[in-house]
Amino acid sequence: MSDEISLGQARRIALAAQGFLDPPHAAPTMRTLERTVARTGVLQIDSVNVLARAHLMPLFSRMGPYDVRLLHRATSVKPRRLVEYWAHCAAYMPVDLWPHMQHRMARYRSKGSRVEREQPELLQHLLERIRADGAATPRQLDDGSERSKENWGWNWSATQEALDYLWIVGELAVAERNAQFERIFDLPERVIPPAILDQSIPSEAQAHRELIRRAARSLGVATELTLQDYYRMHHTQTKPAIAALVDSGELRPVRVEGWKQPAYLDAQARIPRRVHAQALLSPFDPVVWYRPRSEALFDFHYRIEIYTPAAKRVHGYYVLPFLLGDRIAARVDLKADRRAGRLLVHAAYAEPSAPAHTAEALAHELRRLAGWLGLQDVAVAPRGDLARPLASTISADGALAGILDTPTGA
Repeated sequence: MSDEISLGQARRIALAAQGFLDPPHAAPTMRTLERTVARTGVLQIDSVNVLARAHLMPLFSRMGPYDVRLLHRATSVKPRRLVEYWAHCAAYMPVDLWPHMQHRMARYRSKGSRVEREQPELLQHLLERIRADGAATPRQLDDGSERSKENWGWNWSATQEALDYLWIVGELAVAERNAQFERIFDLPERVIPPAILDQSIPSEAQAHRELIRRAARSLGVATELTLQDYYRMHHTQTKPAIAALVDSGELRPVRVEGWKQPAYLDAQARIPRRVHAQALLSPFDPVVWYRPRSEALFDFHYRIEIYTPAAKRVHGYYVLPFLLGDRIAARVDLKADRRAGRLLVHAAYAEPSAPAHTAEALAHELRRLAGWLGLQDVAVAPRGDLARPLASTISADGALAGILDTPTGA
């Protein structure tokens, strides 16, 4: 392969790296899940539950309908395969990354926090409580401190702030999330497998190289800024790591058609001639979470509009891109109406490159998604240029609860 690759090749390399070449599995197992997370590297966590939790969707996009108890086992039952940490944002990461995050934890510790400066006794008290009484949520440990309503309405008590600090510096780990999606904190030695905790801590340079190595594996081909974003690193960390991996032959500098910045190709990247993907992507999916990359790869301009006032939204509240082949062909604003048992399509828009069979392919994925979520029907609102053909396709298959009278927001 030459040192210059086409944009189409870059797209296919990226999608293969993310697992969209992996064969489908009729009944995904723990091995399927581990293989999938080995591709994505992390599963970003977000509290929005309009459709399905953010960390659940990338697995569905790649594995198809699966039993979500698999992920619960991987994150909450010994021996854990995944653990929550600030790896991209808050995310589930393979547990063997824990030693490589020790320098990040130390860096947070050196910065300190308000609660560490003003209430060090609270930190010690919470550690002692958890050590003596076991895993607990912030509410279970809350001392009744006055709560603030900053940061998008989150109610941060002093207890919550202290526990969050103890987690980010590695004094605590997240044992699991409860039904209310609250973190349950525990001591690392009761969460992380002993074989991982007993490992020697790599040097900073080794840790940075490992993070860039994994980012490159998950991206296939990427610019320095994209590699830097994957595990939210600083350029002073990524530059020497990339240089070292180029020297070792693990990364190869390449030029990608239309990209202004130089790129790096993972030496183990698969370079398929075709990708036959068909998947709805969460707004927090690694394929689209770094917006400059989704624009450079797919010419897809995408912004999540959750925090945009309803009157100013362009495409909707919770909009999912639809991947078809090696292009993003459409976007749909979705909501799970669990009470009525319907998957609501508030809007559906085709992209300029959408092929003729986009509505049919999208209808198939919406039916699969509805079934996985335990919803009986799909209902489409007449908003967007793809809404009518999509509704007609679903209706022809007898799976439509009805055309929504008016588009509504979540």
